Amino acid sequence: MSKDKELVKKLKNPTLKDKAFSELLDVYQERLYWHIRKIVATHENADDVLQNTFIRIYKSIQNFQEKSSLHTWMYRIAYNESIRFLEKNKKINYNNIDEVSESHLEVLFEDEYFDGDDIQKKLNKIIEGFKEKNKRIFQMKYFDDMSFRQISEILEVSESTLKSSYYASVKTIEEKIFL
Repeated sequence: MSKDKELVKKLKNPTLKDKAFSELLDVYQERLYWHIRKIVATHENADDVLQNTFIRIYKSIQNFQEKSSLHTWMYRIAYNESIRFLEKNKKINYNNIDEVSESHLEVLFEDEYFDGDDIQKKLNKIIEGFKEKNKRIFQMKYFDDMSFRQISEILEVSESTLKSSYYASVKTIEEKIFL
């Protein structure tokens, strides 16, 4: 039995759930944090969304039907929580998408945890210019090293569509990175 399947079994057992959840946190907390962080930009926001993600996982584990891997299921929850957070916090009014991207990048570059060089900053600027779905696809594939199959399960998009989007994004980056 795989470690994740064993962990799910423990999580669904009321007497083992709390201890198993602690184990789940040890294994997945950092990975989910960075997945969320790429979407919500700041450390503080990522911490809030991460906490909400693990609360949802804890409350929903009994409903996990194991049609996908535990990893994929949790990433989907983290992704949805991140998008929910962004939707809820659209209180700031921007005149156009360029202002949103500039604001997002400003927050990222001023963050004490961001230590990128000029190329990384330029890469982030290019990625910020992508449509929202393309941005998430690229980030999951490139930064999180997820398979197209995993991304397909999380975003509920066909693998062929994901591949087209990803490789179009790579081409755009290659064209713009050294301008």
